[in-house]
Amino acid sequence: MTSPAELLAPSTGMGAVTLRVADLDRMIAYYRDGVLLELLAHEGGRAILGRGSIPIVLLEHAPELKHARPGSAGLFHTAILFETKADLAAALYSVATRFPNTFTGSADHLVSIAFYMTDPEGNGVELYWDRDRTQWSWTHGRIEMDSLYVDPNAFLRENVTEAAVDAALQRPGKVGHVHLSVGDVETARAFYVDRLGFSTTTTMPGQALFVSAGGYHHHMAMNVWNSRGAGRRAPALGLGLVRIEVPTGDDLGSLTERMRHHGVATRDDGRTVGFEDPWANRIEVTVAA
Repeated sequence: MTSPAELLAPSTGMGAVTLRVADLDRMIAYYRDGVLLELLAHEGGRAILGRGSIPIVLLEHAPELKHARPGSAGLFHTAILFETKADLAAALYSVATRFPNTFTGSADHLVSIAFYMTDPEGNGVELYWDRDRTQWSWTHGRIEMDSLYVDPNAFLRENVTEAAVDAALQRPGKVGHVHLSVGDVETARAFYVDRLGFSTTTTMPGQALFVSAGGYHHHMAMNVWNSRGAGRRAPALGLGLVRIEVPTGDDLGSLTERMRHHGVATRDDGRTVGFEDPWANRIEVTVAA
């Protein structure tokens, strides 16, 4: 069992996800006009989109790259967390009306209600809302989750009004969790739990691992559903960078020491510590603003 000193701080969270994209204008339109993120900055080949002042997706124009081969490791989805059902419904309605062919499914996970999309360049997107933690159920240290069907049309009828859409645009959102495609679950556990310091919240043996800090249902997940046996990634469109935010500089220092102790090569500029997981997915850890 991981000792408390080796765990990430309870208030650790996720930062913006960087995507390398071929068509920057098209991808800006999807996340701005579909997902209802604000264009916070756009300079040259880089655009930052978020809610309020919180960056959620960073788009980097990389037309020289090609799409990854099928079966590669990389991004499964970026999961954007909304404060209320109405906020989630507003974004779902916007995607459904402006980009109807990108919707791929929905689920009641007991801890949350989620809707799934694939953006115009094939990156997975989850839009979700959390139930209150008092409604979550834990058994022997593992969170109880499921994937029950949610009728998206019924959800919209119950939660979308003109006033709700207007109000939704005034409230922040954030990256709630990031789900990766990896080559095998045991190697993922060794890296993200034993080295990085997340706690396991639930598993699907041989298929998927869910991990978090501070008792959240999951800040990250790794699965092999499309990528079993995958090796290190080659440069490609798609996932560029996953960001994790810790609360203090001491937390960042402890993490850096732990990763170096485990022989993980790190890059440290005094504010950000960067490293790669076993599949060359790039991770950066910073102190939360």
